Amino acid sequence: MSGAARQTGLSLDTSKGRWVLLATVLGSALAGIDATVVNVALPAIGADLGGGFASLQWTVSAYALTLASFILLGGTLGDRFGRRRVFLVGVVWFALASALCGLAVSVEMLIGARALQGVGAALLTPGSLAILQASFGRVDRARAIGAWSGLGGVATAIGPLLGGWLVEVASWRWVFLINLPLAALVVAVAVRHVPETRDPSAGGASVDWSGGVLGALALAGVTFALIEAGSGAGVVVPALAVGVVAAGLFVVRERRARYPVLPLSVFSAAQFSATNAVTFLVYGGFGALFFLLVVQLQVVAGFGAVASGAALLPVTLVMLVLSSRSGALAARIGPRLQMSVGPVVCAGGMLLLSGIDETSSYALGVLPGVSVFGLGLAIMVAPLTAAALAAAPAAHAGMASGVNNAVARTGGLLAVAAIPALAGLGSDGFSAPDLAAGYPVALQISAGILLLAGLVAALTVSNELLEHDEPGLPEAPDAPEAIVSEHHLPHCAVGGPPLLCTCESETPGG
Repeated sequence: MSGAARQTGLSLDTSKGRWVLLATVLGSALAGIDATVVNVALPAIGADLGGGFASLQWTVSAYALTLASFILLGGTLGDRFGRRRVFLVGVVWFALASALCGLAVSVEMLIGARALQGVGAALLTPGSLAILQASFGRVDRARAIGAWSGLGGVATAIGPLLGGWLVEVASWRWVFLINLPLAALVVAVAVRHVPETRDPSAGGASVDWSGGVLGALALAGVTFALIEAGSGAGVVVPALAVGVVAAGLFVVRERRARYPVLPLSVFSAAQFSATNAVTFLVYGGFGALFFLLVVQLQVVAGFGAVASGAALLPVTLVMLVLSSRSGALAARIGPRLQMSVGPVVCAGGMLLLSGIDETSSYALGVLPGVSVFGLGLAIMVAPLTAAALAAAPAAHAGMASGVNNAVARTGGLLAVAAIPALAGLGSDGFSAPDLAAGYPVALQISAGILLLAGLVAALTVSNELLEHDEPGLPEAPDAPEAIVSEHHLPHCAVGGPPLLCTCESETPGG
């Protein structure tokens, strides 16, 4: 076990252990809920603050952009300066940004505050899991991670329903302001009960600030160009040029940096690259659905905010029932079949959902599609996560999980930016006529991306687990004290469904 785990040796059966679990669950729930709940409030935000369809795209994308850009850097800062310290900074930062969101007087102010929220989420999200890894003893670590994953997934599932209720009975502003008391509770618990841990070997490491900034600039430039492409704005080409140049400089920087925020050498491992390519396509396919579905239900189909927020609950139920069985099956037969079939089943559910219009009822127009979609997720997500982690030595599972997480978030971010424009959703995209025409096209494009993901998985993913000496992966440390060891670590993709946090945290014999 890790040195930190030996020092504290927390048990989940003690009050101290349960307090630590509570702090990490509530902290990660802050970021997870805001990744989905804001979509329910978009029609109300548009009606109140104005701004076109692109402005509401940015309301979603600004958060995803900074979170995807800085999540790896957030993990590095925690390792060096203290995981509890960086976690607390992230929670407080997130709360202050949430207050700015709730008090926004213009859509531009809201977008800026959402970007700040994403930075806070990038600081607290990796810290929540790292605290569990470093604080609990070996026997209880897997149980703690499983509880963190399951409870966090339930909290994320409740988020859209709670958001819909707040929009209907109060205001869209409370979707953000409700984060303040929750953040205060997290800070109070963490200060009193969470032990401080850090990576002793990271004390002298330089932080790759340049890599973090260049990565964010690259994503920002490309995202801006994609979102504004539909308006024909003259800044599209310059923004794209900035993004491409920044991406090139990012690659150069990461190849030369002694402690890169993203070690590019890991992608020379064939299986790691293959699983992350599938991840990028899969979560790109999901992006437009979670952005547009609740809006389509409210603006075109006439559902209330609460009903729209509850629309995806069957996805959570299906995954709760089937995810563990899917993970066990993949452990027996290998991940390739499920990673190939799952996206195809998800595409079928998405095509069913593309038919939602003003005549649709929930029972006939929504439930069949979300049920099939949930089945596809249950087939695919646990094997996909496990395959991404198995593609790296156990000692580098934290790095593998972080990279896979960032890839997933980037896929969703770029999809939300690009697919609406490809579907013809322009500046009036939140009007009923525009949505009625563009929504089905957007979901058909997304279904095509998922079919491509299934094909890529079938052609490139192997059922054989990697040997830990595959070229391209970092050398595992000699000491058996890596904070992340044998556990399958879950990840949650921004913009994902209510439960994309799979509860597959098991020791090998578990």
